[in-house]
Amino acid sequence: MRLLLSLLLLSYLAVAVLPAPTNHVRWCVKSEKELSKCSQLAAKAPVFSCVRELDSMACIEAIKEGKADAITLDGGDIYTAGLENYKLHPIIAEQYNSSDGCYYAVAVVKKGTNFGIKNLSQKRSCHTGLRKSAGWNMPIGTLLKMGLLQWEGIDDSTIEDAVGKFFSSSCVPGAARNSSLCKNCKGDCSRSHDEPYYDYGGAFRCLEENAGDVAFVKHLTVPDNKKANYELLCKDNTRKPISEYEKCHLARVPAHAVVTRQDNALANLIWDSLMGVQDFDLFSSKAYAPAKNLMFKDSTKKLVRLPANTNSFLYLGAEYMGIVRSLNKEFATTKSNAVTWCAVGQKETSKCDEWSLSSIVKRQNKILCESAPTVEDCLQKIMSKEADAMAVDGGEVYIAGKCGLVPAMVEQYNGDKCTIPGASASSYYAVAVVRKGSGVTWDNLEGRKSCHTGYGRNAGWNIPMGKIHNKTGNCDFANYFSGGCAPGSPEGSAFCSQCVGDRETVDNTFKCKPRAEEEYYGYAGAFRCLADRAGDVAFIKDSIVAENTDGKGPEWAKQLHSSDYELICPEKSNPVPITEFETCNLATTPAHAVVTRPETRDIVVNILQEQQARFGIGGSDSIFAMFESKPEKNLLFKDSTKCLQEVPKGTDFKAFLDSGYMSIMSSLRQCSNTIPDLERLCTFHTCQ
Repeated sequence: MRLLLSLLLLSYLAVAVLPAPTNHVRWCVKSEKELSKCSQLAAKAPVFSCVRELDSMACIEAIKEGKADAITLDGGDIYTAGLENYKLHPIIAEQYNSSDGCYYAVAVVKKGTNFGIKNLSQKRSCHTGLRKSAGWNMPIGTLLKMGLLQWEGIDDSTIEDAVGKFFSSSCVPGAARNSSLCKNCKGDCSRSHDEPYYDYGGAFRCLEENAGDVAFVKHLTVPDNKKANYELLCKDNTRKPISEYEKCHLARVPAHAVVTRQDNALANLIWDSLMGVQDFDLFSSKAYAPAKNLMFKDSTKKLVRLPANTNSFLYLGAEYMGIVRSLNKEFATTKSNAVTWCAVGQKETSKCDEWSLSSIVKRQNKILCESAPTVEDCLQKIMSKEADAMAVDGGEVYIAGKCGLVPAMVEQYNGDKCTIPGASASSYYAVAVVRKGSGVTWDNLEGRKSCHTGYGRNAGWNIPMGKIHNKTGNCDFANYFSGGCAPGSPEGSAFCSQCVGDRETVDNTFKCKPRAEEEYYGYAGAFRCLADRAGDVAFIKDSIVAENTDGKGPEWAKQLHSSDYELICPEKSNPVPITEFETCNLATTPAHAVVTRPETRDIVVNILQEQQARFGIGGSDSIFAMFESKPEKNLLFKDSTKCLQEVPKGTDFKAFLDSGYMSIMSSLRQCSNTIPDLERLCTFHTCQ
């Protein structure tokens, strides 16, 4: 009997936490005022009901457990909600003006108080709430970055303790109630509207009522009729009027967003239900004064549906994620003794595993390995801190940069420059190769079959397609060519028609996949596509024909002769020998680069410098070769790499790629169908 009762109890608990059928939306609220507004909404739109919880964290738990369905959160809470414990996803963003879904985190002070941001030590501070974007993450992250706030990390103290010592006293709703961070609060210091100094309006009220000297809020917080009495603190230690927030702010922050469980039907119901609301102002809290920003921010102009597959990491962006991680209690800074490399596919993973074993020093790996099926998947893993770095081509540097990652090191193909400090970075020519005597020229390319290194890659896609777009003004590349192989193209694309996969798996799993298992992937793969007569033109880099002909290269290339191939280009009406790439090319393109998160840049550089001293050309240890992939080609790094050189600190992807390349990408991106899914997700908002 006892066993039966136990089983019945377990069955009840299992049912109790299952999500309710998606026939109504249970909105989670955090105060009686918010409950009142939600109840009024439910009266107008019965599809809604209301669930009262103590605070945002309790709401996140309730949604995870299926006791509630949705809540609007700020960036700090979106980060928490997206962690493995909860796996909630942002589905709808607030928009505050006509152009984007961002707002400015600012530091507001009373006019005439005569101090700058560098003089905040021992002042009194007002915050919207612990771990909230404008009120905590951005200002504390900025103070750390500027070296004004000293914190050695969790081995020394918590970030809350460090902030408590920096300011003389504060109101940080959600902090420990017996700490100095709650000393100036008016109520219970809870992260809810039960604390009068909570949220944007509350933090400003804290400043207004002289409970603090500075309020960390968003740029729209100060009422119009009071702006003349307040100023903004700028990072250059000056002050500016409240209206000049675009020039004087701490950071641009992604808008608040509605989060829910990962359930497409539920997400659709929430969106449709909000869009169907009539005779009720979702974005006004006037009826519940003095409370503000109930359910949604009062400054919201409209709601915007986020693209499918948006997660918290993609929505917030790498820069924001780096700041949040630096303040997270789990770790302070990137104090790591290893770099986790992301490898694409099994062949790269095998080389990475060999590297990892070889890298062990005093029983500790300097290199760890993570794998993913595509470069884009790897970039997502780097963004979400499942991996730290990988080497990618210029087109992928562009995508990574759009997602907030930075170039840390660049491949150098001229060995003489490896010993010259500050030597110019390598580059190479993007070329179009045809079979000799084929009659193919740049002017009669239309209708031919094409071979590409990969969809969205540098020499193989971005450069030639940008040239073709400039020539034709037409974005329908699938109709320009009659077929081709561009691994990574959407399934069913004409640019998958000539791909072959690995010719071994029964179901051809790897056909058109952007990984080494697709025989026509990468530089050598695109040339092989041409050599196999699967295409009439191959878009590759200048050295590939020479590296894979006249007895050089892998087994499939042993019988090929360089004299059987020629170059075509827009400037010449007739083909020319492959040796004339300096005068017949499509563009000069930047070398491949190692990309990483901004906060891990230094450690990636340091460890890679150590690794190439051991395993690079002329290195001290011969058990592993970083820049060799025999019998394969270009695994992890290009085989033509002589060394890795540090990209100057502070260089972003735009500066790395240079204006000429950025111009080509700008032209190509006029074709919306050329924007990879990851770039589309990362650029949905432009806050960073």
